[in-house]
Amino acid sequence: MHIREYQEWVEAWDKARGWDKVLPAHTLVHALEEMGEVARLVLAWEGYKQAEDRERVRQELAEELSDLFVFLFKLAYQVGIDVEEALRQGQSKADARFPDLAEAIAEGERYRQQLRANVARIHEVSDGDASSARC
Repeated sequence: MHIREYQEWVEAWDKARGWDKVLPAHTLVHALEEMGEVARLVLAWEGYKQAEDRERVRQELAEELSDLFVFLFKLAYQVGIDVEEALRQGQSKADARFPDLAEAIAEGERYRQQLRANVARIHEVSDGDASSARC
């Protein structure tokens, strides 16, 4: 299925049920609710939240991402945005932002160095006086 076909399916599905009458702001709230569920599962996937079965977390994440996509595509049709065209424009914007691959790779490395420094600070706090650490 192509992106435009999916957007058309979401709109037709909603219209058949009368759900196309929901305000865009309410659709956004539903999308944010789904985003919260995605966030919870990403934290479990990364090990920040306890997860007994990583494969089950991945399957739930796929389901919640699908729910999020439904609301994002719905919001787009509600305000007259063609998602496929918006994604094309987003691609052009991304390409223009880091046209130099070496610069983009260097930016990624800068991020990873900062991440390592942040993890090192966490270890310093946990290795020190644990009673003074607040999370």
